[in-house]
Amino acid sequence: MLTPDFGLLFWMLVSFLIVLGLLAKFGFPVITRMVTDRRDHIRQSLEAAEEAARKLENVKEESLAILDEARHQQASIIKKAMADGELLLLHAQQKAVEETEKQVALARQRIELQKEKALGEINAQVAMLSVDIAEKILHRQLDDKSKEEAFILQMLNETDSIS
Repeated sequence: MLTPDFGLLFWMLVSFLIVLGLLAKFGFPVITRMVTDRRDHIRQSLEAAEEAARKLENVKEESLAILDEARHQQASIIKKAMADGELLLLHAQQKAVEETEKQVALARQRIELQKEKALGEINAQVAMLSVDIAEKILHRQLDDKSKEEAFILQMLNETDSIS
C-alpha cells in the first residue's frame, strides 16, 4: 500500500486550510448570498403566483356574479317585454272591440235612417194611392152637381168642428 509522506500531508493540509480560509472569507458569503437571493426570488415568485391565483379566483367569482346578474336582468327584461306585449295586445283588442261597436252603431243608424226613409216613401205612396182612390170614388159618387155641393158643405162642417 502506498502511504503518503508526512511533508506531503503537511503541505496538503496547509493548502487545504488556505483554500478553506479563502473560501470562508470570499466564496461562502457570495454562495450564501446567492442561495439566499435565489430562495427569496423563489418565495416571491410563489407569493406572486398565489396572489395571481387569488385574483383569478376573485375575477372568476365576479364574472359569475356579473353573469348571474345579467341572467336576472335578461329574465326581467323578457318578463317585462312579455307583459308589455300582452298589455299592447289587450289594448289592441279593446280598441278593435270599440271600433267594431262604433261601426255596428253607425250601421244601425244607417239602417234606421233607411228604414225611416222607406217608411216615409211607403206612407207617401199610400197617401197618393188613397187620394187617387178617393178621387175615383168621389168622381163616381158626385156625378151630379147637387151631390157634390152637399158633400162640400158636409166636409166644411166637419173641418170647423175639428178646429
